This record gives sequence, structure tokens and C-alpha cells, in this order.
Amino acid sequence: MENAVEAVGLCKRFRVHRERRTLLKERFVRGRSTTVPQYFWALKDATFSVPRGSSLGLIGHNGSGKSTALKVLTGIYRPSSGSVSVNGSVSALLEVGAGFHPELTGRENIRLNATILGFTNRQINGLMDEIIEFADIGDFIDSPVKHYSSGMYVRLGFAVAVMVRPDVLIVDEVIAVGDEEFQRKCFDYLHGLRKAGASLIIVSHGLGSITELCDEAIWLEHGEMRDYGPANQVTQAYLDEVNAREAARAADVFPQIPESDASQHRRGSGEIRFIAFEPSSAQHDSMRMLISGESASLSIRYECHSEVTDAAFGLTITNSSQVPVLALNSLVHGPLDIAVGGGTVAFETDALLLTGGTYSVSVSVTSEGRTIDAATDVAELVIRAGGIEQGGVYLQNGQWIQSNS
Repeated sequence: MENAVEAVGLCKRFRVHRERRTLLKERFVRGRSTTVPQYFWALKDATFSVPRGSSLGLIGHNGSGKSTALKVLTGIYRPSSGSVSVNGSVSALLEVGAGFHPELTGRENIRLNATILGFTNRQINGLMDEIIEFADIGDFIDSPVKHYSSGMYVRLGFAVAVMVRPDVLIVDEVIAVGDEEFQRKCFDYLHGLRKAGASLIIVSHGLGSITELCDEAIWLEHGEMRDYGPANQVTQAYLDEVNAREAARAADVFPQIPESDASQHRRGSGEIRFIAFEPSSAQHDSMRMLISGESASLSIRYECHSEVTDAAFGLTITNSSQVPVLALNSLVHGPLDIAVGGGTVAFETDALLLTGGTYSVSVSVTSEGRTIDAATDVAELVIRAGGIEQGGVYLQNGQWIQSNS
């Protein structure tokens, strides 16, 4: 299959200016700088190809070289070494408002951008109504773009980029600036471009978008290709690495649950007092972060001041919308007798199926209907996605099965 884009040993180096002389007087008085120049490699030895009609995603942390790679591919930057060849027309959407003249109206900027891309007046006139309809910014199309919001910039910029029907479309993260309805509209159109034979190169921090839109992906780290292959495998490897790094940074010291006289969230007779909520997993040491789908232990540490019989411990997890998504009670396994002194009660599971997010934790202990201690919203539970998630609050195990009727 013919390649739409092919890069071999692509490198881009920038000079780091430690000493800056902006005034002409400084240059004459001090003379030429004697500081040894330093360089920063934003992209190192990148070799990849994009077959015609396929798509490639670039992922990695901020500053890893993703945007630099796109600018080299589009010709904005000249590579320091290596080569890149692009077969066919190229359209790019790299930054909000890039390529727009602020004093010109949206309609005039459409004509300007299309002209730069090599379209004739007849072709531009034929595309004008279609671009305006896709952008859907109403009467603002005849206002100077300096008055546009960032979302309106993205709408118009994306409309121009895709409606000229390029052979290769290069898109940076800017689509994320648009609202949910426009993002869906963009992704639907990108799917249509792929079916029509266009090649896509996309940068996104939304790993779900990469796996959905891209055949292959490159994981860049400090300008180097850390991984390159099928999009679902590369994004999963990247997600595993991100989770592992956060786990290594997570503190092992848990915040104490406040005493009754220090918090309006506390009530109860007080024979038992909760001290801390401590999540952990078999895959990682005790920490304040769990991975969705992995084993988990949700421990409540307490101090008992007077013996309690028939105790029932409760734990409620609430999402950011203040909706209780998980309620657990030890009474399902029978009442507990609690002796004087310190102790821990824990709920353990082989797979915690809540999706990624930050949750609020409330704890309680009762005996025969009497509240002994209850603390509301006194701890946070951070859960990170273990794979690509599709929304919701619950990760249902299972598989999709296709059959022909």
C-alpha cells in the first residue's frame, strides 16, 4: 500500500537562549555573547509511515514532542536532520486561530485560507456555503474573527481544514476546545474522511479518541519514540505507565478523620471512633489511588473506647455529582463484636469495578440501629482507569460477541 506520509530519522533541535540581549546598545557595549550555546532536542530519530487511507495518533505527556512532530510534518519547522515526504494535499489544524487574520471576517478568512491551500475562486465559491454551514457560528461569519471565542475559532478552523477535502489531515488537540455537540460532529466527519480514503494524523490526550480513530499510535517521551504499533496496544502501555508513575508518587500517609468537635460531619454516641480510611491493592502498596478493575482493600481504622456488640460497619462512596454509587455494609456477613482498643475493618474485592474518577467516602458504625460513629465526606478515593473507558460509573465485565443471522 502506498504511504501518504513517510518519515525517516526525523529530528528537530532548538537552541536554548540562556542570555538574552534585546537592546541594540547591549549588543554594542557587551559585544558578542561568549556563552556556549545549548540545544534541546524536541524530536529524535522518529521513523514512521502512514499508509494512504489509514490514521496515526500521537500520545505522550506535555512537552514530549507531539506538536513539534506535527509542525515538522506540515513544513512549519524544517527538520534538523532526517527526511519527511507527504504524498498529496495537506490540511492542518494545529492551534486555535492559527492562520486567521484578526481584522478579517470569518467569510474573508475562509477565502484567504482556501487561497493559500491552492483553491481557485470558483472552487472557493463552491465550498463557501458548506464551510459556513459546518462551522455553524451564525451571523458571526461576517464579523472580524478578533471578536470570536476560542470555541468559534475552532469551529471555523476545523470547517476550513476538513471541507477542502485534503489527502492528509493533521489535527492537534484543539478540537477539545469545542463543545460536546461539535466534538461529536467533528469525529463523525473524521470517520467519513477515512472512508473516503484520506489519511489522518492526530494528537490527543483523550486516549479513547486515539483508539477509536487511529489504526496505529506513537508514544513520544522526551522527543523519542517510546512505543509504536497498534493504537489499542500503545495507548494501554502508556496508560499503564502513567498509573505506575502516579502510584509511585502516591503518599502512604492518610489524612485523619476529624474529631466530632472539629467537624460538623461527625455524629454518634462515640464508643467507637474512626481514625482513617486507607485504600490499598494487592498490585500496589498502600496508597491513596486504586486502579479500576484491579483488586482492592478499603480499610477503616478505628479506636474502640468501650466494648460494642452486634456492630455493623458501613461505607458509602459518592461521585463528583453527589450521587452515591456504592454502598457497603458489613452486616451482610453478620454482626461484629468489637473489643476495647485499636483495630481495622476492611472490605476486600478481587476487582474494584468503579470507573476512573475522584470519589468522596463516608463511613459509619451502628449497633442495633443506634449510631455509634458516622463521618460524612471525610476522605477521598482516587480511582484511575485501567484501560480505555466509555463513561458511566461502573465497569461491567464481559465481552462483545458478533454473530451472523
